[in-house]
Amino acid sequence: MSDLSVIEVDARGLDCPMPLLKAKRALNAIKSGEQLRILATDRGSQRDFQVFAKQSGHLLLASEVDGDVYRYLLQKR
Repeated sequence: MSDLSVIEVDARGLDCPMPLLKAKRALNAIKSGEQLRILATDRGSQRDFQVFAKQSGHLLLASEVDGDVYRYLLQKR
């Protein structure tokens, strides 16, 4: 795969459903195959992004926890 830049959405400090809504808005603005990294502090975002990826068809490439920050990497389909 080519070296596409990864768009980053910083949703730290935002409660549900804002991290997911910000991610959806960003995904609408990028092309198929491009990647989106989301930073969040909402614990519920772990479940939200797993369900969202399954329902939307986008790929959840990574889901990591670093202290109190949750990091997700989505690829737009």
